[in-house]
Amino acid sequence: MIVHEFLLSDVEDPTLYAAVPISEWQSTEKGQWIMEHAIEQPVFHVFADPSTYGYRCIIKGKLSPKDQTFFLLKWGVK
Repeated sequence: MIVHEFLLSDVEDPTLYAAVPISEWQSTEKGQWIMEHAIEQPVFHVFADPSTYGYRCIIKGKLSPKDQTFFLLKWGVK
């Protein structure tokens, strides 16, 4: 499931520029919880976002059904 997402402006190397927001997210309560409870290491994907002429970065994590329910109740769905 998607556990976090953010936008990047039009940059030369979006993967490189995604590193800082990902690191900042990992230090939040939500990010630390995901890192502790994810079944597998969360992965991130960066792809072009034509609606903003920039990039969208999503972080996906696999959670147990119990943890997925807790996550959705605590942090909700966009």
